[in-house]
Amino acid sequence: MGATTRVALVTGGGRGLGAATARELARGGYHVVVNYRSDADAARSVVEGIAAEGGSATAIAADVTDEVQVTALLEAAVAEHGRLDVLVCNANTVNPSFQPFAALDWRDFIGKVTGELAGAFFVTRAALDVMRPRRAGHIVYISSTAADYVGSGRITQSTAKSALNTFARHVAAEAAADGIAVNTVSPGAVLTEASAKVLTDDRKRYLADNSVLGRLVEPEDVASAIALLVQPGLRAVTGGLLRVDAGFGVLVGGPSSSA
Repeated sequence: MGATTRVALVTGGGRGLGAATARELARGGYHVVVNYRSDADAARSVVEGIAAEGGSATAIAADVTDEVQVTALLEAAVAEHGRLDVLVCNANTVNPSFQPFAALDWRDFIGKVTGELAGAFFVTRAALDVMRPRRAGHIVYISSTAADYVGSGRITQSTAKSALNTFARHVAAEAAADGIAVNTVSPGAVLTEASAKVLTDDRKRYLADNSVLGRLVEPEDVASAIALLVQPGLRAVTGGLLRVDAGFGVLVGGPSSSA
């Protein structure tokens, strides 16, 4: 490892999509900073797994909705190698309330929306401060195809992710002059420990039967898409949104569907 080691920061990197992304980027030669909020054991397991494969990683605790903690996170992330090449904004800061609008509490609704945006806002601003002097870098936001579909109980998650998608496009427009590419990956239903608690067997069958690939998305599918978007030479791809949904949107019809 030398001074030219590329560095990637993955927020919420201890589990699910974040853990798969951390492992994939480490395989690509990045030193990966695995950010976590409270589960130190999970983050440590990811770091140890990366090391066992010959990669390099560190785990750093921080709540990305707290500006002070984010500042400390970025300082620690950059300290060893003096650079940040990739930021993956993946942390799920607030779990959504899956209630129909008539039963939805304002505090639950706005808590998810502001939590989603705070988790992107503070870490993005801090990362841009590091990336701008080198006039290079990639930022990837993890959104969701929930932003595209309308249905009972989805208003909170859909609104939060739609706001994140818009935020990402504006960041892309402003960061382009500094040589920084900004994109969004929008997964469909992904098989993770967290989704297993809410996806019923009937829902899984429906999603698989209505996907081109005939299956749900795996965390590694999303990680591979992220690794593709952060290729050092891929600077002309910015402001985009890449769906990773096993082809569900092809058959069901994409945005505005009530599926």
